[in-house]
Amino acid sequence: MFTGLIEEVGEVVAVPASDSGTQLQIAAPAIAKKSRSGNSIAVNGCCLTLTSRRGNRLNFDLLEETIARTNLKKLRRNDPVNLERALSAEGRLGGHFVQGHIDCVSRIVAFEKKGPDFRLEVELPATFAQYVARKGSIALNGISLTVADVFPKGFAVWIIPYTKRHTNLSRTQAGDLVNVEFDILAKYVERVLAIRG
Repeated sequence: MFTGLIEEVGEVVAVPASDSGTQLQIAAPAIAKKSRSGNSIAVNGCCLTLTSRRGNRLNFDLLEETIARTNLKKLRRNDPVNLERALSAEGRLGGHFVQGHIDCVSRIVAFEKKGPDFRLEVELPATFAQYVARKGSIALNGISLTVADVFPKGFAVWIIPYTKRHTNLSRTQAGDLVNVEFDILAKYVERVLAIRG
C-alpha cells in the first residue's frame, strides 16, 4: 500500500531485455539508502519488487503483464520516474490509499499553466468512467491528486508548482502517457452494487 506522495524522482539507467525477461534499472540515491531486496516500491505508481540494490541503483524484474498494462514499456535511459516506498504501519497517510495496481494507461490531452498553477487534462476511457468523480481521489504516475472536473471523455486535475517540481510532471507534456489508478473505494462500491443487483 502506498500514499501517492512521491519520495524521489529516479532516473532510468537501463531497461535490458533478454530471453530470461526484462529488467528495469533505476538510479535513486535517496531511496536506495533506505531499501533492501524484497521491498515493494512504486515506480510511476506501479508496485514492483526490488530484486537487488547496488550502490544507488535499484533493479526490478518486469512481468510481461506489467509491461503490457503500464507506461513502463515506454521508458528509456535517462527518463525520470516517480518513486515511493510502501507505507509502513506507523507511517502517516498524507495522500490517499494507492495500491500500486495500474488500471489503465491514458494520454494527456493538455498540460497548461494557469496563473501560478497548472491544469492537467487526461483522456478517460469509457470503460472506466464510473470510477471518476469530481473531488474524488485519483493517482497519476503514482501521484495522489484530486479530480477537479469530469468530462464525457476525460477529466482534469490541478497541479501546484511544488508537485510539478518534485515529480516527473516537470518533464511531462501533452501526448505523453500516464499510469492511472482509480480510487479503491469506487471499485468496492461497484462490486457491492453488482452483487446486490
